[in-house]
This record gives sequence, structure tokens and C-alpha cells, in this order.
Amino acid sequence: MTAPEHHGPVVHDWAVVPLPATDPDPLPRRLLREEPVARVRLPYGEGHAWLVTRYEDIRQITSDPRMSRALTAGRPLPSSTPHTLAPAGGVGRADPPDHTRLRKLIAPTFTRRRMRALRAHTEERAADLAARTQDAGPPADLTETFIGPLSASVVAELLGVPAADLDRVHAWREAVLRHDTTEADAESVKGEIAAYVAGLARHRAEHPADDLISELAAARAAGGLSTPELVSTAVMLTLNGLDAVRNIVATMVYVLLVHPDQTAKLRAEPARLPPAVEELLRYIPQRNGVGMPRIPTADIEVGGVTVRAGDVVHVFYPAANRDTAVFTDPDRLDLERDEAPHLAFGHGLHYCAGAALARMEAEVMLSTLLTRFPALALAVAPERLAWRRGTVNRGPVALPVTW
Repeated sequence: MTAPEHHGPVVHDWAVVPLPATDPDPLPRRLLREEPVARVRLPYGEGHAWLVTRYEDIRQITSDPRMSRALTAGRPLPSSTPHTLAPAGGVGRADPPDHTRLRKLIAPTFTRRRMRALRAHTEERAADLAARTQDAGPPADLTETFIGPLSASVVAELLGVPAADLDRVHAWREAVLRHDTTEADAESVKGEIAAYVAGLARHRAEHPADDLISELAAARAAGGLSTPELVSTAVMLTLNGLDAVRNIVATMVYVLLVHPDQTAKLRAEPARLPPAVEELLRYIPQRNGVGMPRIPTADIEVGGVTVRAGDVVHVFYPAANRDTAVFTDPDRLDLERDEAPHLAFGHGLHYCAGAALARMEAEVMLSTLLTRFPALALAVAPERLAWRRGTVNRGPVALPVTW
């Protein structure tokens, strides 16, 4: 449904609705073909926003230093959710030089040495969870027996969140990442999370360990960042590690199981797994609606359209990952695809800080499942699977399998 403005272009109403499996969102899909820089009205916030859907236009926008995230703070901007997911003061809503400083503090967490150690932990835990799943016998819900517990274990190991606290953190995750959580409720939950992380940081300052919270606590003591910056950075990595990875990998397993011929080739040639993960990341539409917008500090020309300083600009990466100008037959899964890099982790200044971690987790989980369960299959017909509704990240509610 569209409605014309009195003095300007058509504004498209984007009602973000639940979508099954890997179905693309119909409005961004259409705009990619017909109007790749378009005005949209979102369910929450005031006014309209630009929505950019074309691959090259998104790369331009996300690389332009005039596109600010910091200017989004404290404004009721057009959004898919009634509250702002990313807390102010964190790396996700910072511009240089603050953004540069915060990314440098996070960078040591993802060094090759740390990632090797974390991969070893992940492989050990994956083997244990797979064995437990196998011993319990089919059918099994992989989101509960394998994928969810493993992603939680990695977050606990990386950040230093005690395993005993993960149930509480999961409850906060569910509340914050739902579309129907009111702004007041979200702020209350975020206040609980902030208090928890601040307390954990105080503990780690006195009893440091080899984890991100300890490193951030040491940096705060040295004057390298503030408490709000520490909290928002830790919360961002925790929520993404628990929710985004869980849903992405669960959807990857689903996609592999409904493409048995391609999966059989992957089993026969395990060395092809890393590029297969990249194709799965491109193919899967990971989220409902849009994330954090940007605001230009000057007029910018993009896709033949002039975006004025102060306008609100959203990009939609799942649409760009299906751009026919970049990807051949983009609606087809091709685990042997060798084309342009996908934009599943974003692009430019705010490229996902945890991309290497998410890739590693996906590779370990898929490798373990393909090796341990050569006859792995869905325990129900694909059309009977329930998919998450009213949440930021898309994914199956449960993933019942047999073998």
C-alpha cells in the first residue's frame, strides 16, 4: 500500500510482518527492482525514512563518512521496533573518533590467537553436545539440544559471562529483541542489563580473566572508555552472540536439509564448507525490518536521488544480497557460488565486529552435524515448521530433526 505526500515522492508503507523460512520481504524486494532509493513509512517513529536496497548504493552509503550514527541518539526515528535496540554510547551508534577508539578496544578480542583458542573450545563443546543429542535419540530439537546451548557457551567464554547467569541473559534477550516490547518495558530491561554488566565489570576489574569484560574493565580503569560505553559494547556483543548466531545457524541447517543434493556434495567435500557458509549467509534473510539508521551531515547523491542533510536513511542488506546486478540467479542457493562478497555482516565503518566469530561458530556447528549425523533430516514436513513471529531476527521456533 502506498500513499502520496502532498509535496514529494510516493511514500511506501512498510508493515513488517512475519515471514516463513527464507521468503524475502516483499516490499524491499519490489523496491530493489523498481525504486532502489525510496521513501518508506515504518511502524514506529516519526516521519519518513529513505530505504536503500541496491547492493552498490548500500556500499556507497555505508562507506560515506558523512553518514552519521551518532546523530540518531535521542530522536524518535522511523523504526521497525517501538524502542531503540542499540544503546547510546556504544560502538554501534558512534562516529569517529569515538568509533575508532571503541573498535580498537574490541579488536584484541578477535585476534587470531584468541579465535584459535575459542574455536578449540567451540569444537570441544560441539562434540559434547552432539554426543548428548545422539545418545538421547531422535527426534531432537537442535535449537534446544545443540545450537542454542553452543552459542550461549561461546558467548560465556568470550565475554566472561558466568554460565549460571545465562538464563537471566536469555530472558533479557527475548524481551529486548521482540517487536511488541514497549519502549517503557524495553528501557526497564535495558536498565537491568546495564546494571548487571556494570556489576560484572566491577568484579572483573578486581578478578581479571582472559575475556572481553576483563579487557574492557581494564580499559575503563585506564581512562580508555566510560562505563556507558563499556556496557553498551558488551550488551551488543552478547545479544548478537546469543540471538543472531542461534537463528542464523538454525536457518542454515534448515536450508541444507531442504537442499539434500547440495548438502550431499558438501558432505563429500568438507573443505568446501567455508565458502558454503558464505553462500548461506548471502541466501538467508536474517532479520525482520531494519536496524540502526544513519543521518547524513550533508546532501548526498545516491542512486540518482538527492538525500538531504538531516534525512533518515535505512539500508536493507537482505535485499542487496538478492541483487540481480551482482548475483547470478540470486534466489537460487548455490553452495559453489563464487561472486561478490555478501553484505550479511554489513559494510564499511560499522561492519559487524563479531563477523569472524559468527563464521567460526557456523563452520564448527555445521561441520559437527554433517559429520556426526550423516542421515540428518527434518522430522516434520518443511511446511509444518513454525517460524519466529514479532522478533528482530528471523529463524525457526524449533528445528525438529531425526537421523
